[in-house]
Amino acid sequence: MSPHWLAAQVALDRAGYSPGEIDGRAGTNTTRALEGFQQAHSLSANGQLDEHTIAALGDAFQAPTTSYVVTDADMAGPFVPSLPKDMMQLATIDALGYTSPMELLGERFHAKPALISSLNPNVELKSGVTLQVPNVEPFEVPTERKAPVPQLNSASSVVRVDEATKTVRVAAPDGSVVFQAPVTIGSTHDPLPKGEWRIVGTAMLPVFQYNPELFWDADATHAKAKIAPGPNNPVGVVWIDLDKAHMGFHGTPEPGTIGRSQSHGCLRLTNWDAMRLASLVGRGAKVVLQ
Repeated sequence: MSPHWLAAQVALDRAGYSPGEIDGRAGTNTTRALEGFQQAHSLSANGQLDEHTIAALGDAFQAPTTSYVVTDADMAGPFVPSLPKDMMQLATIDALGYTSPMELLGERFHAKPALISSLNPNVELKSGVTLQVPNVEPFEVPTERKAPVPQLNSASSVVRVDEATKTVRVAAPDGSVVFQAPVTIGSTHDPLPKGEWRIVGTAMLPVFQYNPELFWDADATHAKAKIAPGPNNPVGVVWIDLDKAHMGFHGTPEPGTIGRSQSHGCLRLTNWDAMRLASLVGRGAKVVLQ
């Protein structure tokens, strides 16, 4: 973990240019976030953490961590001891919550759990203990299924997904970019359906309707099944539906894979970035896949 890169990732996240899961290391997602931030601030979009970029990142770069006191609720769960990979087994679990308090805290502060451990060496994780955590806007799992009221005028906002950079950007009605995040986009089996689409709805805490016929690598013995909601649901805590069958933006139970893996055709973000997207735009927003 590099304090320099931790500061950059936190400052970028707070500025709306998500590096994905914060790990305190240089990497492709962080480079893309830097390039997006630099473009928006009329800097040389070199993806480098140069002095001009650090200056533009401002005070957030100087205060990358903050103190957090672990609560009884953080430790109480309920937690899911283990998550089977097999969909049929996953469907037998009533609620797909976090597997541990550390996973919960990792998502809350947009961080790889190992980073939180490294920031707090020799600290026993328990109620009442004070931790150092990334100084970002804490993510909370939604408690109701009502979608948030979009902050932007959806009808005149544009969500753009770029296959080359594996990023999603939200442009406000005036054309300014207000959010960027890394995204996982399909595969050779399920390529990105390029073109223009529209958001037709947003579902919080979705039940995942598993249909093996839609998965090229599904087990031949599998049947249709309903997968319970929760942050470890296959589509995370939110589904943003597009006017293309079986296509949408959604969260993930594996934030460390975003931008580095493949999907079964949909547009996958970290849970916290999926929630940010849902808070910005909703029904009627144009989505350009390019």
